[in-house]
Amino acid sequence: MYSIVVPFHNEEDNLPELYRRLTRVMKNLGDGYELVFVDDGSSDHTHQLLREICQQDPRVVGVRLRRNFGQTAALAAGFNQAIGEIIIAMDGDLQHQPEDIPRFIGKLNEGFDVVSGWRQNRQDGFLRTFPSRIANRLMALASGVAIHDFGTTFKAYRCEVLKRIPIYGQMHRFIPAMASAEGALISEIPIDDKPRLKGQSHYGLSRTFRVMFDIMTIRFIVRYLSRPLHFFGGIGAVMIAVSVVLASWLLFKKLVWREAIFIKNGPMLIFAAVTFLGGVQFLGLGLLGDLLTRLYYAPQRRNIYNVARIYRSKL
Repeated sequence: MYSIVVPFHNEEDNLPELYRRLTRVMKNLGDGYELVFVDDGSSDHTHQLLREICQQDPRVVGVRLRRNFGQTAALAAGFNQAIGEIIIAMDGDLQHQPEDIPRFIGKLNEGFDVVSGWRQNRQDGFLRTFPSRIANRLMALASGVAIHDFGTTFKAYRCEVLKRIPIYGQMHRFIPAMASAEGALISEIPIDDKPRLKGQSHYGLSRTFRVMFDIMTIRFIVRYLSRPLHFFGGIGAVMIAVSVVLASWLLFKKLVWREAIFIKNGPMLIFAAVTFLGGVQFLGLGLLGDLLTRLYYAPQRRNIYNVARIYRSKL
């Protein structure tokens, strides 16, 4: 069973054609499928077209959000409705080609848990592709997942992997990184990226700056989610060590060279004191983070690992 999740926002010109092409591709596969279409608070006739399609085709599930919550929220709503063992997400602007879906499924059948699309020949222009390439490089370094295109929505997931991952904010592009932290096998395939022919793009350069904050978030989630003291404590320890070295140097100058610390070295003394207090605060923040982590895992016995299979002797 396959679930195709597609978010729409003011895509009345693209919805009918995408539906026809998806239906043709999925019928040719010969397996059970459903199309989960999410209307993300469209102000045009997208929701009316979606309602008509749902009335005509029982394999289409329509979800209409009360307002425009954003792409991540729309995808999360679609994922929660999907019942397929394999879930494929794609955009509704026809830049992603439904004809590529069999290739995603074929890659999953090789044993991978997440397959991401790779837009090798993007049609978005230099002002969008260049910042995107830089962001993708940074994402790969921060997450440790060596894929080339985090930004594309066109990805295929095994349901059991996707359901374990919390999706919020603008984190849908980091699902492969979070899945990798759970032990999932990640791969990517090149996809055909077509220019938008109808409708208006919903992306701008402002999204690039938001991605930078998400990169810091994903770095922390992937590396230090279950041990925040290692992150904050490391920063605090360095700050305290710097303050101790400065204070020792000032004390040496006071005792050996008889210098007036407050007159000649006042700024350095203040810097040492502030650095020490900042280091203590970071250590305290790390301890609080560790405590919250234990409170999170302990009551409901949440595991910090994900078991793929269990092998037992049949003797």
